[in-house]
Amino acid sequence: MKYDVTLALENRVEEYSFGAVAKQANGSAWLKSGKTVILATVVIDETEVVEDDFLPLTVQYIEKTYAAGKIPGGFFKRETKPSDFETLTSRIVDRSLRPLFPKGFGHPTQITIMVFSADTDADMQVLALNAASAALYTSDIDINRSVSAVRTAKVDGELVLNPTLSQLKDSTLDLYLSGTKEELLMIEMRSIGSEKVEVEEGFEPMLDPMMDPSLGTLVIDTHISNAVAEDELIEILDKTQQLLFTSNAQYEEAFSSHQKAIKPLDLKAHHLDEMMVNYVRDNHMQDIKNAMNQMAKSERSTALRTLRKDILTKHEDWNELDLKNAVEKVKKEQVRSQILNEKVRADGRALTEVRPISIETNILPSAHSSCLFTRGQTQALVVLTVGGPKDAQMFEALTDDGTQNENFMVHYNFPGFSVGEASPIMGTKRRELGHGNLAKRALEPIVNLDGQTVRLVSEILESNGSSSMATVCGGYMALRAADIDTSDTVAGIAMGMVSEGDKYAILTDIMGLEDHDGDMDFKVTGSKDGITAMQMDIKLGGISLNVLKEALYQAKEGRSHIIDIMLEAEEKIEFNDGVLPSTEFFHIDPGFIGEIIGQAGKTIREIIEKFEVAIDIDKKDGKVKITGKNKEGVQGAKEHIHGIVNAPKKEKIKYEVGSIYDGVVKRIVDFGAFVELPDGTDGLVHISKISKERINNVKDVLSEGQKVKVEILEFKGNKISLAIAE
Repeated sequence: MKYDVTLALENRVEEYSFGAVAKQANGSAWLKSGKTVILATVVIDETEVVEDDFLPLTVQYIEKTYAAGKIPGGFFKRETKPSDFETLTSRIVDRSLRPLFPKGFGHPTQITIMVFSADTDADMQVLALNAASAALYTSDIDINRSVSAVRTAKVDGELVLNPTLSQLKDSTLDLYLSGTKEELLMIEMRSIGSEKVEVEEGFEPMLDPMMDPSLGTLVIDTHISNAVAEDELIEILDKTQQLLFTSNAQYEEAFSSHQKAIKPLDLKAHHLDEMMVNYVRDNHMQDIKNAMNQMAKSERSTALRTLRKDILTKHEDWNELDLKNAVEKVKKEQVRSQILNEKVRADGRALTEVRPISIETNILPSAHSSCLFTRGQTQALVVLTVGGPKDAQMFEALTDDGTQNENFMVHYNFPGFSVGEASPIMGTKRRELGHGNLAKRALEPIVNLDGQTVRLVSEILESNGSSSMATVCGGYMALRAADIDTSDTVAGIAMGMVSEGDKYAILTDIMGLEDHDGDMDFKVTGSKDGITAMQMDIKLGGISLNVLKEALYQAKEGRSHIIDIMLEAEEKIEFNDGVLPSTEFFHIDPGFIGEIIGQAGKTIREIIEKFEVAIDIDKKDGKVKITGKNKEGVQGAKEHIHGIVNAPKKEKIKYEVGSIYDGVVKRIVDFGAFVELPDGTDGLVHISKISKERINNVKDVLSEGQKVKVEILEFKGNKISLAIAE
C-alpha cells in the first residue's frame, strides 16, 4: 500500500492513503498506525432528501476477529451483532462528526469504519474517529473542517497524552476529547479506582516478629475512587485541548491537497413564514407559555398541537407544517429569552435550582436491593443483584489476548411509556447502551467488589430531564441498600446552557425542554470532592474553559445538594435480610488456619454446615471470605472463627500408650465414636473397643456430648486409637 500522508503525532505515527481502495464511495481513508489498519468510508444518497428536521447520519464501527488472528467463539463462526464496544465507539464518532454538517443537510449519509488489522496497544476509539474524519474531510461533500480525538491518562501522577492501552490500564484517569482546530465539541471522562496501600509500623502481632519481621507491620489496603477536582480537571483539559487544536491544524494542512472536487448538493430550505411567526407572537404568546408549563414532553406536544388546530380553524388556507415551524420558533425564543433576560425557567425555577427529589429503597421484597429515585418528572427504578465470580459477563475485545470478565454491570432501559409514547419494547438501542455505560463509568470507581459480581438494572419509568443521572443516583442508593461498601458518595446532575452573543446562562438540572432548545448537554457525576465521570456535547460550536469551569462549579453545588438528600435517605435503609446475600472479608493470623480447618477439615465443615455459609481462606496472608444467604449466618460464622482464634491455646499433651484420660464424645459413626481428648485432639474408639460385649449400634451405648474415660491403644501416624476404659 502506498501512503499519501505520514504524520508524526504525540506518542503515535499515522499513515494515510486516499482513493486507493473503496473508490466508489464519496470519500475513503485507509489508516495505518503501528500494526493497526482501519478503512473509513463515507457515502451519501444523492437522490433522496429527508424532509424531517434532523440529520440522517448513520455511523457503524465494525471489528473483524481476523484483525487479531482470531476466529469468532461460539457456534457461529461469523461475526453477528455488534459488541458493546463497537456500538459505543460508533456513538462517539457520530457525536463528534454530527456538528460538522450544515443545517438543512438532508441526504442520508453512511459512515463505515472497518478494522482490518489490530495492534494490541492501539486506542481504537481515537483512531476510528481520526480515520472517519479524514474520509469525510477529503470526500466530495462540502465539509472543510477536520475533527480528531485525543485521549489523556494519568500514570503515577503524570499526564500521558495519547496513551497506549498498556499505559491506560495503569491510569487513574481516562479523558477523551474531540473537536476541531478551534473548537472543543465533545468530552468523555472517567476516573479509575485503585487500591491505596499503607503500612503501619509498630503493629503488635499475634506471633513473634522475630520469626518473621514482616509480622511487625500492618498493611492497610484502601480503595479510592481517584475523583478529579474541578480545578485540576480544567488544567488537564487545557493541556489536552492544545494538542487537539494543534493536531487538527496538522491534519488539514496534510489532507487539503487530497480533497475531491466538491459535489453540489441542495440543502433543505427551512420553511419559516414570518407573517405566521408574528401572528403567533401577537395573538398566542400566553398559549405558548401555558404549553411550556406542561412539563412532560407528551403533555407539551398535545398542548402545542391543540394550539395549531385552533389557529387552523381560523386560517384554513395556512399550511400546518409552516405553522408548526412558526410555533416552534416562538416557543424556542420564549424559552431562551425568559432564561437570559428574566433568569427564570419555564417551570418557574431559578437557574441553579434542583427539582424536588424523593428516594425509596428496597421497595421490591424479592430483589437483593432496589431504589426508586424520583427527581421532578424523571423517575428511575434501579434494581441490584449480587452474584459470585461465575456470574460475571464474559467478553473478548479485539485488543485482548484472551477472554475478560466484567463483574460490575449497569443496564439501562428506556421504554416508550416513560415519555408517553405508544411504542413496543424492542432490543437495546444505542442510546440505552450509551446511558448505561455513562452510569457505569460514574459508579465503578467507588466500588471494590473483591470477587463479587454486581448487576444494576435501571428501569426508567418517567423521563423529563436526565434519566442517566437519575440512574447514577439510584444506582448508588441500590449499592448501599445491598450493604456494598463504597469509597465515596456519588450523585449525577445534568447541566445546560443558553447563550446569545456575549450573554449566557448556565442551568442546573435541565429538563427535556431546556435540552431541546438549549446549546449544551453536560452531565457530571461525582462526590462532593471531585468528578468520577463526565459527558458533554456542545451544540453551539465550542466552549471556553472559563465558562466550562463556571459550569463545573455550579454542577458541584447541585451535586452536593443531591448528595445531602441521598445521605439522609441512606440512614433510613432497611436491608432485605431474608433475601440479600452477605459477604464478610477479614484477616486472621495465618498460624491459626490449621485450627480453623481442623483435623481432616472437620472444624471448617462443622462451621459451614452450622451457619450455612461458604468459606474461602488464603493460607498465605490469612484473608478469610465468608459468603452466605443471610447476614446472621455470615456474622455467626465470623464470630465462631474469631472465637477459635482468640480462645486460650490448650497446651499439647504428649500421649503415651496405656495412659487413661477424660474425654468427650464428639461424633458417632457406624464404625465407632470420635472422642475429644483434654487438649482438643481427637481419637477414634472403634465399635469393638466400646464394650467387652458385642454391640450392634454405637448409639445404644454412647451419645454425643457424653463424658467418658478412654485408654490410649496405639498411634497410626497422626491418628490415635482409643478404647473405653473399664
